[in-house]
Amino acid sequence: MRTTCSADATIPAEATVLGVPVWEGRTLPDGAGARLDRRYLAACGFEGKVGQTERLLAADGSIIVAVGVGAPAAVDADVLRRAGAAFARAAGPARVAAVTLPAGRGRVPAAAASQAVVEGIALASYRFGAHKSAPLPAGLQSVAVIGGDRGGVRRGQVVADAACAARDWINEPPMAMTPRRLAAVAEQVAFDTGLDIDTWDEQRIAAERLGCLQAVAAGAAEPPRLIRLAYDPPRARASVALVGKGITFDSGGLSIKTSDGMRTMKSDMGGAAAVLAAMGAIASLGSPVRVLAYLCCTENMPSGTAYHVGDVLTARNGTTVEVLNTDAEGRLVLADGLSLAAESAPDAIVDVATLTGAQRVALGNEVAALLSNDDRLADHLLDAGRRAGEPSWRLPLWPGYRAHIDSDTADIKNIGQPSNAGTIIGGLFLQEFVAARPWAHLDIAGPSWSEADDRWLTKGATAFGVRTLVEAVRTFEPR
Repeated sequence: MRTTCSADATIPAEATVLGVPVWEGRTLPDGAGARLDRRYLAACGFEGKVGQTERLLAADGSIIVAVGVGAPAAVDADVLRRAGAAFARAAGPARVAAVTLPAGRGRVPAAAASQAVVEGIALASYRFGAHKSAPLPAGLQSVAVIGGDRGGVRRGQVVADAACAARDWINEPPMAMTPRRLAAVAEQVAFDTGLDIDTWDEQRIAAERLGCLQAVAAGAAEPPRLIRLAYDPPRARASVALVGKGITFDSGGLSIKTSDGMRTMKSDMGGAAAVLAAMGAIASLGSPVRVLAYLCCTENMPSGTAYHVGDVLTARNGTTVEVLNTDAEGRLVLADGLSLAAESAPDAIVDVATLTGAQRVALGNEVAALLSNDDRLADHLLDAGRRAGEPSWRLPLWPGYRAHIDSDTADIKNIGQPSNAGTIIGGLFLQEFVAARPWAHLDIAGPSWSEADDRWLTKGATAFGVRTLVEAVRTFEPR
């Protein structure tokens, strides 16, 4: 069940909870339905700090939730997103609620403020209960955003729904979300949003010379899929290609992981899920940019037919790759996807992948790594991520490290030196397949998964990247 938000002028009669913004150091607004001064709130330990909440009983028996939005000068979209999430968590068992949080928008434009509030509410309300024997308790079904900008509320709903859908796909057990099942999901998304879709099976993958994807899939009983999606609006002002890593389960192959290391490896399709969900949202919102997407989908499994350490693979663009670790498979499948993307000659290529454990070591679980061969594109993605509440930090494609992937046997090898600039090495490897076109790589290994409910995140898949991609495409301009 999704939480649906709407822009309204008045509080619905059936609403049992009202959320109101409170500035740090200010009193509760009169519009809350009761005059409650700062002394009362202070006695409850409420100070108006960002995301802080206090439930208060109004005279008519309804619940007022005071939601802290911090100091007026510091309010941005991220603050309002956190406020929306805090309200959703504080609403308790309410089914219908209302908020006046856009009134606390400070200097944030009305549409952006409303979008952020809706995203916070909808994302924090998300729960995955598909495999519970008893249904999860009912939560917020609808929220009226009083005084909200209608366009901003709709955009927030579309983007949040897309992110929640991506969370669903990633949270599914790997026995259920196989490459073939992901292809079926993509078919449904395409049908619902008017996207063009072309799915390549294992025979077509071989015929199209996707040698790296074919090799990674060789050890699995489940066949691979290459999914191509296209959004082609009339009079498009630019074109962008998106590429997503879709390893629906990663055992490490013959370079097998530990059992604990496999625990969250159903999330190794997080890049493909983010790209697929973003494509649906982009089509629904009507972006003026043409977008092609390539989802490289397979399992990485050990078996008698699995590819070996020491094998030499040939990618779609003709580059030969020596395999020195079968657990560095994500960059292999992306090699073919990026080669296809480059052939379409877009204005920019962006790939999204849970690529390296080194990203988590360097930047933790909240900040993605961004690597790019183009400063303008990198700045655009950094800004889009900032507005979307999905921060990234740029790492250099340091040319001195390129020699780390030189191979004695093939053109390149798929790993560098142990414990040495692993995320950068992954980026340098991928750069070999973009034909010098403007390109950026988002490594989301850490931010793709959350171990706890926190702000608008819920335990499990986060769908990191969906909102960044939608915002980046929406605001993309050609050179």
